[in-house]
Amino acid sequence: MAIETITLGGGCFWCLEAAFTDINGVESAVSGYAGGATEQPTYQQVCSGDTGHAEVIQVRFDDSLIDVRTLLELFFAIHDPTTLNRQGADVGTQYRSVIFYHNEQQKRAAESLMADLEVERVWSDPIVTELQPAPAFYPAEDYHQNYYNQNSARPYCQSVISPKLAKLRAQYSRLLKG
Repeated sequence: MAIETITLGGGCFWCLEAAFTDINGVESAVSGYAGGATEQPTYQQVCSGDTGHAEVIQVRFDDSLIDVRTLLELFFAIHDPTTLNRQGADVGTQYRSVIFYHNEQQKRAAESLMADLEVERVWSDPIVTELQPAPAFYPAEDYHQNYYNQNSARPYCQSVISPKLAKLRAQYSRLLKG
């Protein structure tokens, strides 16, 4: 058993965290910020778009239970990697599609998967997902952690997150915990 970490950004971190939390082999999915210049940024600073950070989740996973390529397949299944600096109504560099890899194996897995997805023409537009070495990660404020599970009745959760989770559960039910 080897515990690995990968950091992913694909729009609102609430969506990603909710999706990855229920995956077998994922020990934790922590919402936070990465890729910008400001140390210890706040949510308000990141939302301004001035810090350069992306909303991300940092995923800790057991690679004996789930490999990085499978995690990345899930990542690409739950967001649109072809829209630059936006996911749905969320617009700005803080919502960019980005993979912050923590080792060369993760980098190679991401490069290989993105190349395969382009060859398969999964989307009509090209993938714009950034691939970069993992920078400093700053956990988001406590009220952002486990947001969907604590706020699932809120309109944003119902209209944006719940449909993504339903799609994920239907397509990848074999990967879900218990």
